[in-house]
Amino acid sequence: MTTKLKIAIQKSGRLQDDSLKILKECGISIDNGKDQLRAQAQNFPLEVLYLRNSDIPQYVKDGVADIAIIGENVVIEKQKQVEVIQKLGFSKCRLKMAIPKDEDYTGLDYFNGKKIATSYPNSLQAFLDANNLDSEIHVISGSVEIAPNIGLSDAICDIVSSGSTLFKNGLKEVEEILSSEACLVKNADISDEKNAILTDLLFRMRAVLAAKNNKYLLLNAPNDKIEAINKILPGMKSPTVMPLMDKGWSSIHTVINDKDFWEVIEKLKANGAEGILTIPIGKMIL
Repeated sequence: MTTKLKIAIQKSGRLQDDSLKILKECGISIDNGKDQLRAQAQNFPLEVLYLRNSDIPQYVKDGVADIAIIGENVVIEKQKQVEVIQKLGFSKCRLKMAIPKDEDYTGLDYFNGKKIATSYPNSLQAFLDANNLDSEIHVISGSVEIAPNIGLSDAICDIVSSGSTLFKNGLKEVEEILSSEACLVKNADISDEKNAILTDLLFRMRAVLAAKNNKYLLLNAPNDKIEAINKILPGMKSPTVMPLMDKGWSSIHTVINDKDFWEVIEKLKANGAEGILTIPIGKMIL
């Protein structure tokens, strides 16, 4: 019987969509029909388990799933012994403290003696303890943002993406407890055979993630500026330089991180660079 790696992902929602997308970008084809609880990859030794988000850390700890794609916030909150092996860069959010927008916020002491509604009691308690705050935690499972309006609490602690939900409910963000993104976690005791499959999967994922963060850069430059431009470019080891038909000019090709592009663009132009283009990269093997 062929050994398969079992991966748990969210049963439904945005995180499921992004999880399946990165697996697809890794070249893994999954037949995930509607309302399936498990599915087999057609071209990779992988079995997908569709589970409730909050249950996933426990399933990984118990070995029901070998690995999982889950939000860091859930890993931290559930306090299960699972290992984060790769951050994935999507489903980013923040766990924030929020209070009614008309309240005068004077600092952390504001929360002393206050009632705080949350779905993240463990994370909130750790924050309160770290800051020597004495607050009353009210645990609720959904619609945390309405708690102050109905008199259940004075403040909330909840996951925030854009902040629009807080705004609509008359709340404002005042403190950040943690930031989170999707990550790949694993059970500490998977077999050597499954570890080998995981190594292959991680290789593919990291190639996909590197490509998302980088662009292929092309530009034309006078030959007497090539050395100066090479010093400006923060890309890979050494750019490719190819002569153009116009005498005294060359085309320079390299890879540049997205976050660096706008910082160096003016420097490139000041050194005679023209026809600057960036092209998306499908995969990037480092």
